[in-house]
Amino acid sequence: MTIVLYVVVWAGAVVFLAGCLARALQYARAPLHLRWELYPVPHEAPERVRHGGSYFETTDWWTRPAHFNLLGELKAMAPEIVFLKGLWEFNRKLWFRSFPFHIGLYLLIGTAALLLATALASFAIPALPSSTVGIILHYIYTTAGCVGALLAVLGAAGLLHRRLADEDLAPYTTGGDIFNLLLFILTLGTVAAGYLLTVPSDPSMLEITRGVLSFDASLRVPPLLAAGLILGALLAAYIPFTHMSHFIAKYFTYHAVRWDDQPSRHNAELRRRFAEYLAYRPTWSAPHVGADGAKTWAEIAASNPAQGGKK
Repeated sequence: MTIVLYVVVWAGAVVFLAGCLARALQYARAPLHLRWELYPVPHEAPERVRHGGSYFETTDWWTRPAHFNLLGELKAMAPEIVFLKGLWEFNRKLWFRSFPFHIGLYLLIGTAALLLATALASFAIPALPSSTVGIILHYIYTTAGCVGALLAVLGAAGLLHRRLADEDLAPYTTGGDIFNLLLFILTLGTVAAGYLLTVPSDPSMLEITRGVLSFDASLRVPPLLAAGLILGALLAAYIPFTHMSHFIAKYFTYHAVRWDDQPSRHNAELRRRFAEYLAYRPTWSAPHVGADGAKTWAEIAASNPAQGGKK
């Protein structure tokens, strides 16, 4: 059972990373999105962001070098990623369910990262787990893991209740949405129960992490905890292939759609891609567009939709 656990955990991690990479490449290679062109964008100069301006205010802007304000983007990204700022502002009722779920997942990710780092360090420093630093780290990742699992389960249960009880969400709720939330509740609940029911003679989470890294077959992981860890690995492998991979899409939504305002004048790659897209022959069902598969984008863009696609 222990070796099966190790194999599933390693396989889950590999599939998760490969799936995330494949998803990111899929988005990166997609055609350029229509820009929102809504200002201000956070990578503008701070004085322009304050009044909602852009580099277009500068005389002969196309002759001047562009300046990128990375700190401004980070200031905008941090509250959105950590605190779900947009959800708080526009759908506060949902925020009270979604925020505990997400912050719980962040704590669990941090717990896993700290456990992994501690386990790797303990191979080089065998006395680390029993040292003062090791004991402090134990309390940190134990507390973070327990609080994270509790918040994530409560948040998932709240989101599930909203899906089932809110008539406004009914048209947008699919069987997959229900399954995903139930899977999170089952997985995290099993891991938490398995951990809380361990006895002193059972291996600690640090020892299990070391065992996963070294394939230590001598460990005897309690069956319930092992089942929870296997479910966790399967859940991780499943996430990149569902809409739950929105954490990857969100980067492209902000940087390639909302905030992308780079001019094409001095960007040969952008001009090349635009020329390629204008040669596409789209097929849309909307008759007023005239996208019948015969006309190119350039022809459609030069036509007047109000005149039935005629120029």
